[in-house]
Amino acid sequence: MSRKVVLLLFSLFLACAPMDAQQKSDLWQRAEAEAANGRTVSARSLFLRASKDYAAKGQTAGCVECGAKAAALYSIENKYQEAFELLRDLDHTISQNSELKPDEVAALRYPVTRERMNMYLRMHRGERVLEQIDIMERHANASGDEALKNDLLYNKAIYYYTFGQTALGNQVFQEMATKLMASKEYDKMEDVYKTLIANGRKSGSANMVAQAYSGYIAWKDSVNALKAADETRALKDQIAAGEASIAERDDALASRTHIIIGLCILLAILAGVLVVGALLLLRFIYLTRKQKKTIRMANENNALKAKFISNISAQLSPTLQRLDSQKPEVKALQDFATHIQTLSGLETNIDGTVEKEEINLPSYCEGIMDQIRGKVRSGVALNIDAPKMSAEFNKEYVTYILLHLLGNAADFTPEGGHIWLDFKKRGAHKFQFIVSNTGPVIPEEKREDVFKPFLEVRDLTKGDGLGLPICRQMAVKMNGDLCIDPEFTKGTRFVLSLVS
Repeated sequence: MSRKVVLLLFSLFLACAPMDAQQKSDLWQRAEAEAANGRTVSARSLFLRASKDYAAKGQTAGCVECGAKAAALYSIENKYQEAFELLRDLDHTISQNSELKPDEVAALRYPVTRERMNMYLRMHRGERVLEQIDIMERHANASGDEALKNDLLYNKAIYYYTFGQTALGNQVFQEMATKLMASKEYDKMEDVYKTLIANGRKSGSANMVAQAYSGYIAWKDSVNALKAADETRALKDQIAAGEASIAERDDALASRTHIIIGLCILLAILAGVLVVGALLLLRFIYLTRKQKKTIRMANENNALKAKFISNISAQLSPTLQRLDSQKPEVKALQDFATHIQTLSGLETNIDGTVEKEEINLPSYCEGIMDQIRGKVRSGVALNIDAPKMSAEFNKEYVTYILLHLLGNAADFTPEGGHIWLDFKKRGAHKFQFIVSNTGPVIPEEKREDVFKPFLEVRDLTKGDGLGLPICRQMAVKMNGDLCIDPEFTKGTRFVLSLVS
């Protein structure tokens, strides 16, 4: 055949390449355009450059694809030595890529081996062609790629027809045709027949052309019959589906009438419910707005009360400071004024931020406990359980709370009792200080009242009852809480929960 026919077939080979145009590099696309226009040398040069470019980027698949096409263009001009050397280089490139899986290696070696087979086919070296086909079969099976297995059948048929083994060629070709027909890939099958006829003409094999053309005519007739049968079957299925649909609609029509009547009744009921609901919603909105206004006024009044009490305490403080603080009554009034100012300040600035610092727990807890050692009764055991770690919290507030809790524990723990100060990690950013003692148990009905100020008239010389409310306000200001553990029954246990 003429050189133009060979180039035409090579262009068809390029059009069937596995990568689509969007994945191909600019060099690759330019090479295909040059080959389609019959400029073999320019196309080969561009394919070689594209192959090297892919290799430099570590893209082995692109390198092999372009390299194999360049080798094919070498063989078109009978430059077999250059083609074989290029194919050896491609095998070496595949071997060098250690990241490839075995099936990927097999899929890449297949086109290289196929190009060797094509060159031996052009040289009419039948034994070498058969050797390469055996190698191609191993690669196709190892890759698990059905497209490569179909391509292998096609190349086997070409080999058998080219070397006059018509019966084997028909057998292999029939196997390939059966696979394509089973999947109803009629267009692919037609392309195979046409390519087979073109290859027979190119190789000058009249027997191959005759066999392929005869098979093509017979196949065309059978395909037309199959297509007609498929269309008839599809049409019958559509008719059957349509009849079934009509029957279902007839059956459903009567029941839908009853459903529509029921829905109308239901809609009337729902409309009534919606009217009643709307009235209730309007009333709820009215009451909610009134409640919000009441809450806002109450908050404003509480803020004014707190400020008023704080102002009274501040005005009394200079006078109280001039009195004799050695007298219990005066000392009680001074402490009461100080507590009022502290509690009022916390309530009016509850949303303000507090500073935190990293504290070493063992030494901190020891220091806190040392401050109450002289206040406990005889035989009272002081216990500390703090891990060797640091935690981040506001030292001023936590110290105030712990000293108050431990001070209360010292007052109420009898001789021979126990007082504990524990630290527990409860999460990535949550922890607790726990103060326990074996003193009297606070009754359940009073556990919340101890945190509320001004619930009863008190003898200030025996305490003003503001210590625990101040402690809880400090805990809340640190985004934490202070509560009594209801499960502890051997005395009283306070739990200060904080977030770092």
